[in-house]
Order: sequence, then structure tokens, then C-alpha cells
Amino acid sequence: MKSILHKALTRGHANHGWLDSHHTFSFANYYDPERIHFGMLRVLNDDQVAPGMGFGAHPHENMEIISIPLEGDLEHRDSMGNTTVIKEGDIQVMSAGTGITHSEYNKNKDKAVKFLQIWIIPSKRNVKPRYDQITLDISSLKNRLAQILSPSANDEGIWIHQNAWFHLGDLESGISLTYSLKSPENNGVYIFLLEGQLEINGQELSRRDGMGIWDTKSLELKALNKSKVLLMEVPMG
Repeated sequence: MKSILHKALTRGHANHGWLDSHHTFSFANYYDPERIHFGMLRVLNDDQVAPGMGFGAHPHENMEIISIPLEGDLEHRDSMGNTTVIKEGDIQVMSAGTGITHSEYNKNKDKAVKFLQIWIIPSKRNVKPRYDQITLDISSLKNRLAQILSPSANDEGIWIHQNAWFHLGDLESGISLTYSLKSPENNGVYIFLLEGQLEINGQELSRRDGMGIWDTKSLELKALNKSKVLLMEVPMG
């Protein structure tokens, strides 16, 4: 088994006033040659957008883009004609493929919106752009790792063009779980702790810490306090 630890305070940070963003991997003006990606996981941004502000229309191509709201309401518009609002409990995906333009704004004028912006390098280039979103049953996250993303449209959660699986868990203190990789011969897992304190294979993680693990078939999680965790299994090459 191999692993890498990224403590929360070592992330890149950019505060633009309207946007306060922490970057686990190199992004925009933050560049660290040792932190470009974890396998096919290219971007993990922890964003907070001020009331009424947001990202104006901008293009993407050949990237799988996943948004996970944590607090507040995020309004999405895109060049495919989609206009929607996503909030805590929703998961959004865009396959940028041959090209897409979109904007993201804080729907509310009185409170910030917080969300994770995640980019996955796709297994197929120049696909037809697509958009999808789902609403989770929050109770399904209780003391288990619930699948929220996979490579298959017929599986649980949303799907993307990559051999990747995401799981979310909301764990009470003392809960121990085993995660078995879906594709252990090719994939690794990046664990991002949203809240609380976890022990992963003996390594303690605190709020917003990240840890990548590969060359293993499974990993052990133990919640040291009430914790919310995101597991992202992705190909390593």
C-alpha cells in the first residue's frame, strides 16, 4: 500500500473577495509540481461564494466536472439550455466533452454558498456534452458509505466517462467501516474529510484533510468524532 497525506492548511488558497477558494491540487495561480493531480482526479476545490456573486459564463472541454453543494443554493446555467439550482444533498455532473459554457451563481443575497468543485480527466475525449443532477436521500448516508457516482448510468448515483466511483458517508463517533476498491488493480482512493475526525489505516485526519491511497484492495475507516467523508476512487494512470 502507498499513501500521501495533504493536510488542510497545506492547500493552495485564493481569496478574491467574492470567492474564497482552497485548492487541494494546482489550480489557477496556485502551482505545486508535487500536487498536480491524484491519478485522474485533477481538481478538488473547496469554494465559498459571497451572497449574490458567482462565476460568469466560461467554457470547458474534455473534462468531467462534479459539483457537490455543502451549504446554500447554487444557480447553474449552461449552453445546453439548463437552468437549475443545486443545494446540499444534490450532486451535479457535466461532461464538457467537445465544449460547454456555463455559469454558477449564489442564488441567495443573504448568505454564502459553499460547494466542492471536482474535475476528473475523462476516459473518452470529445464526447457529446451532457448535464445531470440527482438529489440524495440524506438518511442513506448514515453510518455507511453511500455510492453517489459510478461509470454506469444503470448504477447508483450519477455517472461519468471514467472508471471512477464516489461514496459519501455521515458517520457517528466510533463507527468503523471497510471500503473495498471496485478496481484495485488500476485505481486508488482519495479521501477528503468534510467534517470531524477520522482514522484511515491508522492515520488521523482532521477537517478538510485529504489522503490518497493506492496499491491496495481495501482501506479501513474509523470515525473518532462525528464525521462526514467523501471517498473518490479513480484510475491512477
